[in-house]
Amino acid sequence: MAKFSWRKATLVAAVVPMLALSACSSTGGKPADSGNAAGGGQVATTERMKIALITHAPAGDTFWDTVRKGAEEAAAKDNVELLYTGDPEAGRQAQLIEQAVDQKVDGIAVTLATPDALKDALKKASDAGIPIVSLNAGESVATQLGAFTHFGSNEQLAGQAVGTKLADGGFKHPVCVIQAQGHVGLEARCAGVKTKVPGTEILYVNGADMTSVESTATAKLQASTDADVIIGLGAPITLTLLKSVSTAGSEAKVASFDLNKELAQKIADGTVLFTVDQQPWLQGYSAVDALWQNKRGGFNIGGGQAVLTGPAIIDQSNAADVLKFAEQGIR
Repeated sequence: MAKFSWRKATLVAAVVPMLALSACSSTGGKPADSGNAAGGGQVATTERMKIALITHAPAGDTFWDTVRKGAEEAAAKDNVELLYTGDPEAGRQAQLIEQAVDQKVDGIAVTLATPDALKDALKKASDAGIPIVSLNAGESVATQLGAFTHFGSNEQLAGQAVGTKLADGGFKHPVCVIQAQGHVGLEARCAGVKTKVPGTEILYVNGADMTSVESTATAKLQASTDADVIIGLGAPITLTLLKSVSTAGSEAKVASFDLNKELAQKIADGTVLFTVDQQPWLQGYSAVDALWQNKRGGFNIGGGQAVLTGPAIIDQSNAADVLKFAEQGIR
């Protein structure tokens, strides 16, 4: 895979060999896979521990299936009971954190899309002596909220990577589509694009309703005839934007963040320009494994810094290589 060459943030290697046996216990979301996830190996002989993974995942977004799959594989290897829950509503996510504290879990992995709404619940976890790691969203505030490390992409940097690639391609009037207003990571992505292509416009849509996403984006493209590229901040959004471009009769190209199998195929066949991947399987796996490592030996992976899992640009030159992993559900 082509790597993003001008990454400036700290990158800490934290990948542990995958030795999973079977899916762990879990609650909420997509049913856990059963059977041998990684072809054999031994479960850790350490004392059984319980970890809560709490995300802001909306229903039906395959991105979070990939996060969860990585977390389940780490949990199977590490002799961890994984309690997976998710809710896109910030207040409900805070309640899920408090429930995990009441359950006396041994660790909490959490996404920080709306950090202000979660800070009180996370303080309760810290006060209870429960180790915390964050993943996917909220890298800039993770340590303030009690996480000893964060696994994810630097979203501002990822946005700049997209902006640089678009600028190099001669694009001047991008439309950057945010599907959840106030989500710190999504806002940072579009802000990063705008630093490199000042003509970037922000379009807010309701990501919980794909029909609404399509109609809002179609109307925008019909009204903004100078728009030369439209950017989705997640694979399902981007695939919907392809329909908007067609319906609007627009000549705008389509670019993306994140990845799933269908999007990888669209990039391979040239329908979508490129995407910037943050490698969600690795986020889920690393978050669970880091909490196990912390209990195992008091290890704090990352040394107080974020562990970057992206950005990694996937375009037509390398999409076929990535597609084989996407077909396995790990990209």
